[in-house]
Amino acid sequence: MTRLTKQDRIRYDRQMMWEGWGDEGQRRLKEARVCIAGMGGLGAPVALYLTAAGVGTLRLVDHDVVELSNLNRQVLYTGNDVGRAKAHCAEKRLRALNPAVRIEAIQERITGGNGSELVGASDVIVDGLDNFQARFLLNETAVQKKIPFVHGAIWGMGGQVTVIMPGKTPCLACFFPEPPPPERSPVLGTAPGVIGCIQATEVLKLLTGIGDPLAGRLLLYDGEFMEFSEVRVRRKKDCPVCVQL
Repeated sequence: MTRLTKQDRIRYDRQMMWEGWGDEGQRRLKEARVCIAGMGGLGAPVALYLTAAGVGTLRLVDHDVVELSNLNRQVLYTGNDVGRAKAHCAEKRLRALNPAVRIEAIQERITGGNGSELVGASDVIVDGLDNFQARFLLNETAVQKKIPFVHGAIWGMGGQVTVIMPGKTPCLACFFPEPPPPERSPVLGTAPGVIGCIQATEVLKLLTGIGDPLAGRLLLYDGEFMEFSEVRVRRKKDCPVCVQL
């Protein structure tokens, strides 16, 4: 059994006070492995809060480099990081935040052939990607490996989140039978902050067993009018991705 150190008990005291969390919840986090695919506007807040919470191992997957236009929303990076690999810049920042968390940085693009290898033996997969083509590949990997998948997406001043539990809930292809075409859209920096924090919360709930996940429910956020709504979706009997489960 993983032991908590004196430093662990001090550092994570406030969250361990939550009813049902305690030593057992924190041990579960310390033993957990989470893969974050995409280290941009969504992946950045997810990684920051999971690192701060003491998740044992984070695997960061991103092929891209930091650009100046990223800095209005990708809060892990500074102007000094422009031109450098996001995965490795994030690794450095997160290790400084919490040296007790193991950070694995992988600078690689997700394709149809490498998803399983990149995800590895993760307990949860987080979607921090910026296009639905890559998201659908990640969804297929999650379904094949039967790993919970926390999806998030943003547009303008809003976004959406859902939790996919392979074999139990609709997968991403059930929600969206056809991926929308790629397009360049406006983004207010706070939108991925809100959605990323919700994703991080869902990951922590899954790992500790506390609360009810957003399973089978698509949470929609409209920042312009500060409204939340929810859409419930059933598994599609003819879904080409999850029909075999």
